[in-house]
Amino acid sequence: MNLALTVLNITAPVFILGAVGYLWVKMGFEYRVEFVTRLTMTLSVPCLIFVALMKADIDPQALAALSLASFVAYAIVSIVFIIILKLRGLSFSTYLAPLVFGNTGNLGLPLAMFAFGDAGLSYAVVVFAVMAILSFTIGVWVVSGGGSLLRVIKEPVVAGTVLGALFLWQGWTTPQFLTNALELIGQMAIPIMLITLGVAVARLETRDMGQAIWLSVIKALICAAAAWFAARWFGLGPVPTAVLIVQVSTPVAVTSYLLAEKYGEDAQPVAGMVVASTILSVITLPLILAFVI
Repeated sequence: MNLALTVLNITAPVFILGAVGYLWVKMGFEYRVEFVTRLTMTLSVPCLIFVALMKADIDPQALAALSLASFVAYAIVSIVFIIILKLRGLSFSTYLAPLVFGNTGNLGLPLAMFAFGDAGLSYAVVVFAVMAILSFTIGVWVVSGGGSLLRVIKEPVVAGTVLGALFLWQGWTTPQFLTNALELIGQMAIPIMLITLGVAVARLETRDMGQAIWLSVIKALICAAAAWFAARWFGLGPVPTAVLIVQVSTPVAVTSYLLAEKYGEDAQPVAGMVVASTILSVITLPLILAFVI
């Protein structure tokens, strides 16, 4: 009973805020996703990541081990899904990136924060940064046929991660007035991202959900297993192990749908996976949290 209540306390705020965004759109109110997404990804999320790393009371070696484990987990997931897609005759450019890269920002960061506090958030931003680097390079290359290392370097999220890691490594801190300002900006990120997720799901048009459902179930199982294996391989502690499993197991990100549309891929199956995996995450993520807590 106590475990169920703990999991409920962690997951309920996440899904309630998502529901707020969903209902906001269904009630006919305006919500400019492009503006809000640019605000959060350019300003708020980098500030959140920078402050979380700068203030983290975590051994830099533990963060390095988590970074390597994250790369290995995503590599395992990629290999497994390449085999599955090949056997099923499904398009790599349409299905691979959505199945590999989850919603580590909108869902993973708040879940890690609610479940494991500031330490959990610090670990979660590392996995998020690894996913962002892979997504902006390999992910874009798979969908479009060409990725850009320069684009990764120019991403504010990556800059926030690198600076935060540098400050953590050197033991530096910003002046208190600046830290307070950066914290305020960063605190916008999580509620806005969750509401935006609900808005985006409400606006997606889906059809033929059968395939999307079974792919979403397989994604959750494979991602959780791969993350657990990678964590054991690198000997991660209980909290970074739990964070890695939760982050890698998050549902398909809305950005996967946007990339498919941008580069002329079949966006409808991706939309179906976004909706199906997000709805299924109401069940899968609490189960995963119950397992790792």
